[in-house]
Amino acid sequence: MNLEPPIINLKNVDFSYPGGQAVLKQLNFKFFRGDRIGLIAPNGSGKTTLFHLIMGLNKPVSGQIELFGQAVTTAKHFEAVRRRIGLLFQDPDDQLFSPTVKEDVAFGPLNLGKSIEEAHEIVRRTLASLGLKGFEDRITFKLSGGEKRLVSLATVLAMQPEVLLLDEPLSGLDVDTRSTIEEIISSLDLSYIIISHDIDFLLSTTTQIYTLKDGKILFDDKLQVHVHQHAHPHGRYPHEHE
Repeated sequence: MNLEPPIINLKNVDFSYPGGQAVLKQLNFKFFRGDRIGLIAPNGSGKTTLFHLIMGLNKPVSGQIELFGQAVTTAKHFEAVRRRIGLLFQDPDDQLFSPTVKEDVAFGPLNLGKSIEEAHEIVRRTLASLGLKGFEDRITFKLSGGEKRLVSLATVLAMQPEVLLLDEPLSGLDVDTRSTIEEIISSLDLSYIIISHDIDFLLSTTTQIYTLKDGKILFDDKLQVHVHQHAHPHGRYPHEHE
């Protein structure tokens, strides 16, 4: 049993988009320092919505969100949270907005009060750690999909977060880049939650795998993660056999 307070604590959270059905219903979720959690579920089940609620990009209809032991409700609260939790968006184009790689990766450290010299050193060190040495002056929109994904991860890691929320980090990548991302994530000394449809990736990078069903997170043995010696449609989603 973890005696420390959870980093993330969602209590009876409900969420629905305007004019739509409920996406999350009385959802409860606790995430502790050191946790490495995988989240797998069909599209539209609320996985990305969950991340956006934690980051304050969406507001719950009801319920309470506590982060680092404090209830968070205002934009100012979430501004402080975003200095400690890093979100990797599913689409790199939602993350990258500056003309060059150096400007994108330096943006976070500069906002944290680092000097230009300090920020540029962080850029150099972060890019090198991701195999992107010499990318500083590359034009962002001319990068390949895999390069954009790695640079997006660099922008998050440059903030030196305590927690990572990674939304489909392997989406649209070739085999080599997928392997690189997997190795990088596995080597990080950080707590994180990964959304992915790739069960093999989650098995190699996380210690617990949960799913979302009917607006709730399932923690117990209702979710059976296993590898089959047969194939069938949608076999990478949690499923049942008669």
